[in-house]
Amino acid sequence: MYSRVVTGALLGIESYLAVVEVDASNGMPGFEMVGMLNVEVREAKERVRVALKNTGISLQPLRVTVNISPAHVRKNGTAYDLPVAVALLIAAGMLPQESVEEHIVIGELGLAGEVKFVGGILPIVLQAKENGFKTCIVPKENESEGAAVQGIDVIGVKNLSDVIAYFSMKKEERMECFKPAVLDVAALFAQKNKREELDFSQVNGQESVKRVVEIAAAGFHNILLIGPPGSGKTMIAKRIPSVLPPLTMDESMEVSKVYSVAGKLCEEEALVVKRPFCNPHHTISEQALVGGGRVPRPGAISLAHRGVLFLDEAVHFSTRALEALRQPIEDKKVQIARAYGTYVYPADFMLVAAINPCPCGYYPDRNRCNCTQTQVKKYLSKISGPILDRIDICVEAPAVELPELRNKNSAESSEQIRERIERAREIQKKRFRNEKRNFNADMGPEEIGRYCSLQQKEEAFMEKAFANMELSARAYHKILKVARTIADLDGSENILEKHLCEAVCYRSVDRRYW
Repeated sequence: MYSRVVTGALLGIESYLAVVEVDASNGMPGFEMVGMLNVEVREAKERVRVALKNTGISLQPLRVTVNISPAHVRKNGTAYDLPVAVALLIAAGMLPQESVEEHIVIGELGLAGEVKFVGGILPIVLQAKENGFKTCIVPKENESEGAAVQGIDVIGVKNLSDVIAYFSMKKEERMECFKPAVLDVAALFAQKNKREELDFSQVNGQESVKRVVEIAAAGFHNILLIGPPGSGKTMIAKRIPSVLPPLTMDESMEVSKVYSVAGKLCEEEALVVKRPFCNPHHTISEQALVGGGRVPRPGAISLAHRGVLFLDEAVHFSTRALEALRQPIEDKKVQIARAYGTYVYPADFMLVAAINPCPCGYYPDRNRCNCTQTQVKKYLSKISGPILDRIDICVEAPAVELPELRNKNSAESSEQIRERIERAREIQKKRFRNEKRNFNADMGPEEIGRYCSLQQKEEAFMEKAFANMELSARAYHKILKVARTIADLDGSENILEKHLCEAVCYRSVDRRYW
């Protein structure tokens, strides 16, 4: 007897629908699986066989052939277990074929018949909805994640017995015994308005660095902080998410899809509602940072999508890992090519890097630093010119003096800074309403020519800066984009010389060290 069950599969962070076909017939007993399957998918036959046995289901000896289509796409993961089991029960005549119509079935099986958590439920449910399916059967641990998609019923099941009971019932009975999961998305987003534990009011001093953070957050610019140990670089970086505008619903779904594929969503956090902040250790491998693996998975830069990627002690990251950031910084995405397909992950993040100026950390203070010029140069050379060229703003974070630490006047709160940033973001939103851009940092040459036009006085200033600083074309455009953001914060329609002067200062700091 022939049966078919529709399930979902992943290709990067996008999903496609796959069909599990089973033919069960008399003959030499056997269990074959085809359809370009990885090892973990082929192992499903053993998990399904034992799970059925331990659920109390005894099948007569049959020759079973399982095909998972489309056959030209490589199948990975363990989410095929449950649809294979359901299709096998239908083919054996124990469940009716019509019971699975308009259903998507996803889940991994344990040997005792329990249905286990799988990654990537959110994009699969979104794809099922787009294709007109009415109901998704998912593991109980994934039901909140799937319920984030409105307009489709998501049923969480704990074990194979629940699944059999569900498909054995009539439609009216199902609605009474198996309630679709419900997620209050509005309540989740309301939680993001609660006060952050980390706030800029806790930071005394470093006003110049706070100014840089405000500019970077307003235009989503990449920044590099240079300073001695204990100057507050990490403290400030960790508070950057508190001044970024909240995620919109569309942005939240984008980020949540990445976390879903990475298996990082759970019942407590069914959606990502706050800007991500990823702070990988400097021992991270190139693959873990950018993404990849035998079965490609998102890396840290994709988990930082729409948020902040903080590289503390950036010079200690491997050269391969740092250089791998070049393309994602420019393209806002990661492409991982394999013989059986290309995976694309989003990577639109704000890069924040912090470094010490030398091995001991106190250069150019010769009262405390004994490093030779060669040692300083070798230490800083790990941050290559092409990476520096992709950083919009560079600023020094000097050691904080005791009077600043003892200052009783409270510093500006994150909320006060965020209000100014949101006003600048509104200006950008109006500016790019007909463009495929979100922030000033995203502007290409065409948009720069349209929105960063300079008057005669400002043109002369930039000509002099270009010649004296020996700027590259990319660095020149970075200055214009940062100046545009400074003008937006200032409420100015035109970029003035004072805006350019401040933007140029943020490109001149790195020349002191490199």
